[in-house]
Amino acid sequence: MKIIIAPNSFKGSLNAFEVARHIQKGLEQSQLNAECHLFPIADGGDHTLEVCQSAMGGEIRESEVKDPLGRSIKAKWLMHSATHTATIEMAKASGIGLLKANELNPAKCSSYGTGQLMVEALNAGAKKIILGVGGSATVDGGMGMLQAMGALMVWNGGDMPGNPLLGFSGIDLQKIDHRFRGVEMVILSDVENPLLGPKGAAHVFGPQKGADNIQVQQLEKAMANFNDFIYKHTGKDYKNTKGAGAAGGIALGLMAHFNARMLGGVDFLLEKMGFEKQLTHADLLITGEGKADSQTIGGKGPSGVAVRATAIGIRLSCSRAWQLISIN
Repeated sequence: MKIIIAPNSFKGSLNAFEVARHIQKGLEQSQLNAECHLFPIADGGDHTLEVCQSAMGGEIRESEVKDPLGRSIKAKWLMHSATHTATIEMAKASGIGLLKANELNPAKCSSYGTGQLMVEALNAGAKKIILGVGGSATVDGGMGMLQAMGALMVWNGGDMPGNPLLGFSGIDLQKIDHRFRGVEMVILSDVENPLLGPKGAAHVFGPQKGADNIQVQQLEKAMANFNDFIYKHTGKDYKNTKGAGAAGGIALGLMAHFNARMLGGVDFLLEKMGFEKQLTHADLLITGEGKADSQTIGGKGPSGVAVRATAIGIRLSCSRAWQLISIN
């Protein structure tokens, strides 16, 4: 029996590589006569960096950046010098996993550190930047990131809030480092949520990041204001764009100013990993993630592998919760 073990990371406990090894160990202890193939996956969220290195090679580098609350930390990123391609995982610099539970507050959190990693990649000679945007602590429309890249912010008087989106009245994207104009940008999203509305960045992800009901409304209004500003100056409207709500709307400025491409993270990574070839002659696929819910079928890694396996008749093993959300 050939078994493919392809879990996503279990947020807050084990990464995908650790989960795969534990499942393999359990199967070995069961004395099942099976040939196990470990295939830990990612979707743009946690541990995308490690999965990208496993699939495509490259050198892990480390840079000093600011965390979501402005504290100095060391964050890893991936540079593939031969192809001048950098891979950045937003969660390494601006992730929810960097904060304690009592520190979660999207009104105070910024994606500035992610922008610092973008600059580091630029300085290293990157001509293409792949940005994985899952697992963030922020709902700032990417304004913090854009600041770090050189954008000039204008806000509504007083001190600028921790989340620049909330004090936003204007932004000069022409001040962004001119070298970025020659860089291809690819955004890997782990969700398909639009920017605004009941399924958008503020309403769905704000509460997960510590926002109360009042803050959710404030964030929604501010995000709409930023989108309106972009529409006024570019004619581009992203409020209903699939995936634009990922990671607190981080892609908004990148799509507007750089024509960044938004891709499904799991689809991109599974292709790079040669996943469908690995499925050949497999009898069983085991997958899962920390929590299976309605978001799982909206771009998360396990849904991507499940669809590919069931399409060619391979049996699928996952939690019962998946049956409740129509993954079977």
